[in-house]
Amino acid sequence: MSRIALVDDDRNILTSVSMTLEAEGFEVETYNDGQSALDAFNRKLPDMAVLDIKMPRMDGMDLLQRLRQKTSMPVIFLTSKDDEIDEVLGLRMGADDYVKKPFSQRLLVERIRALLRRQEVIAKDELGENEQAQVMVRGNLTMDPLRHAVTWKGRDVTLTVTEFLLLQALAQRPGFVKSRDQLMDVAYDDQVYVDDRTIDSHIKRLRKKMRSVDDEFSAIETLYGIGYRYNEE
Repeated sequence: MSRIALVDDDRNILTSVSMTLEAEGFEVETYNDGQSALDAFNRKLPDMAVLDIKMPRMDGMDLLQRLRQKTSMPVIFLTSKDDEIDEVLGLRMGADDYVKKPFSQRLLVERIRALLRRQEVIAKDELGENEQAQVMVRGNLTMDPLRHAVTWKGRDVTLTVTEFLLLQALAQRPGFVKSRDQLMDVAYDDQVYVDDRTIDSHIKRLRKKMRSVDDEFSAIETLYGIGYRYNEE
């Protein structure tokens, strides 16, 4: 049973969404502000967190920033209906996905299940015979899916589930172009729609992390209007 942390200062959302998730077989922990959630996460991390952005004491952005200092745990943001800035900023800070308020609870459940499935693809030993589960070396890059481990020039790089899958998809075939649609299929469930901006934001975040260990990193190339390509160095 997966443990989902739901963090929102709207008690109606906490009550209704937690009831829906529990009916779907999840174990749910609820918090009405970011600081309370962080205190609990410091004791024991859940399997996934669903975070509102605007909250008292500590907002969702601050909480995500604290989490990304120590974990790649999947995170979904709940964003306001018309605030694209929140969506883009959240993705660039390391959120895996976002859902706009007001939202369909069925949609949220599907997004949660999709993220958990993606995490299992990386983590489960039963993929041992699949090429995606083998340690992959591409020049300065080493990726170990079973350990969710990435190194560049021998230095560790911590990636979220989405970032890992995108880098893996690009690096598997150096020199070949992956369109945004192809990357969406890799990183997201078929039932989940995301737009181009979401993929672009994840790629920008991925580049930023790689450049944090090597400021000359340039292996991921953008082909404007087409997609992205990994060039082995």
